[in-house]
Amino acid sequence: MREVATTNGGSIAPFSTLRREMDRLFEDFGTRFMDVGAFTNGRFLPDIDYAETDKDIVVTTELAGVDPKDVEIALTNDVLTIRGEKKSQRDEKKEHYQYAERSYGSFERAISVPPGIDAAKVDAKFDKGVLKVTLPKPAELQSKRQKIEIKSAS
Repeated sequence: MREVATTNGGSIAPFSTLRREMDRLFEDFGTRFMDVGAFTNGRFLPDIDYAETDKDIVVTTELAGVDPKDVEIALTNDVLTIRGEKKSQRDEKKEHYQYAERSYGSFERAISVPPGIDAAKVDAKFDKGVLKVTLPKPAELQSKRQKIEIKSAS
């Protein structure tokens, strides 16, 4: 941003600095205050962890406040999809006031998985707001781990 001279011979550089700081504040707002696991434009984006062992793929999703009956899991064309809706409602009535807060948001997360996983063998458990989906790998994808000796270069 360029500095602009005023009619009294001074400059408005302090205003330029203020404007740059305000612009930066608004640009950073989304990344600083909108958590990934928060409501964004009416959509709830839960955090997901993906881990592989020799025999399984384990997908863990934080769904605090979500009722398990509002969650759907599907495995189609080597894509695991977890979708649902988070509904939150709080009503409080006191002698001189009433407080009501409601928030709703749908979510959908899709994760590519290796081909050949049998959907009938997928296990899903929901405990204390955490969904854990275990997908057994087909035998041909299971790791046949062998220790490899490291030799000296000399």
